[in-house]
Amino acid sequence: FFFQAEDGIRDAQESRGLGDVYKRQTQWYMGGLDRCSTLGFYFDLAQQTKEVTAGKVCYFQFKSTYKHSSGKIRLRVTTVARKFSDPNNIFDLVPGFDQEAACVLMARLGIFKANQEESIEVLKWLDRSLIRIVSKFADYKKDDPGSFRLSKEFNLYPQFMFHLRRGHFLQTFGVSPDESVYFRGTLCRENTTNSLVMIQPALLQYSLDDPTPIPVHLDIDSLKNNVILLLDTYFHVIIWHGDHIQKWKEQGYHNQPEYENLKLLLDAPQEDAKLIIEDRFPVPKLVITYPGEGLERLLKSRVNPSNTNANNMTVQSGNYITCLLYTSPSPRDS
Repeated sequence: FFFQAEDGIRDAQESRGLGDVYKRQTQWYMGGLDRCSTLGFYFDLAQQTKEVTAGKVCYFQFKSTYKHSSGKIRLRVTTVARKFSDPNNIFDLVPGFDQEAACVLMARLGIFKANQEESIEVLKWLDRSLIRIVSKFADYKKDDPGSFRLSKEFNLYPQFMFHLRRGHFLQTFGVSPDESVYFRGTLCRENTTNSLVMIQPALLQYSLDDPTPIPVHLDIDSLKNNVILLLDTYFHVIIWHGDHIQKWKEQGYHNQPEYENLKLLLDAPQEDAKLIIEDRFPVPKLVITYPGEGLERLLKSRVNPSNTNANNMTVQSGNYITCLLYTSPSPRDS
């Protein structure tokens, strides 16, 4: 597989010409791509360029040459047009801001910096970047936290950054060097959807009242005694049984005909986990756990420790100290 990308900056009037002072050519070689592989390109403009190109249209052209499984060499050309925003009116950027893609690109850039700098410095850089974005695009009154508002194009971005700084991509605490390289390498090649699952895992709840899975907050308050949770971190698929559910299972109620609804509840997350595992490569590890069991730490290390005083066996059970070691300012506290 040979990947060649050629990019140039030309406005609408100059697009017919081939000689442009901004034009440059770069080539990359890759061993192969699958249907989930993505590449990120970062473009930074000098200050004088920003002033010249304001309001104009920019064209990027990517030429991909690859060998198909049939043995034929194919060329695919992709051309993208984007309009330069006015540097004096940054709110022109708001309608086109993709907070999910921005989160993944920031994560990849953070990983690049983490390979050269200390983790604490990378976290400080990430915090400063978030503060700059919020200060420019948020609507608020000074010294009045209750007035803070973010538009729908930015409202999820802070929580993405919250989970990114708590994960294993920028920090190496609690993981081996091999695991750290594996986690980072996977994030830098997967698509946006899969990368967001790595950064902010998806948590689903199953209950006797509603066996249909519903998404719940990635928070310790979601760990209830009478529910089953399914956590997808991309690398692990974790099925967690609440304290009551686990005791009913140990007593064998699900094997009795009159408790068929309990059996259906136990089977539902298993079936969903199979669908996730079958569609993913590398195959994630399936973990089934319950309060106080050792592998429960994989779940508790990913939830937000907003409440440690609840009268709940799931909160009081062991291994929760693992989660506290990763404690960062909660989005609920801001």
